[in-house]
Amino acid sequence: MTEPVAVPANLQSFLAFDYGQKRTGVAVGNRLTRTATPQGTIAAEGDARFIPIAARVKEWQPDALVIGVPFHPDGAAHDNTRRAQKFARQLRGRFNLPVFEVDERYSTTEALEMGAKDADAAAACIILEQFLRSIP
Repeated sequence: MTEPVAVPANLQSFLAFDYGQKRTGVAVGNRLTRTATPQGTIAAEGDARFIPIAARVKEWQPDALVIGVPFHPDGAAHDNTRRAQKFARQLRGRFNLPVFEVDERYSTTEALEMGAKDADAAAACIILEQFLRSIP
């Protein structure tokens, strides 16, 4: 069970990311409907990924960003955990928006099991809907 997240009431729309070194899935959603919609995958590495991310931020004008952070099944951090947390810090610095981190263990596996054609964008959707359900 996900613990409730303290999210100010003025934050209504969210852009979510399933971070990967080569591909980053994107989804958009809002607090009112507590649903998310996949917005495709950004196939770029390093700083190059921030160009299409900036375009999505400009297009959707989210109130905040949500990042999936992976952990081992026992909750331990690993290299991808640290990479995703660094990505979250970079987003905070570049876009000056609140960034919420969500434990995203198994989101890509779940997306694939659901038959998603774009597993990364579907995983971003799963991450965002999990986050939206955690808001009291």
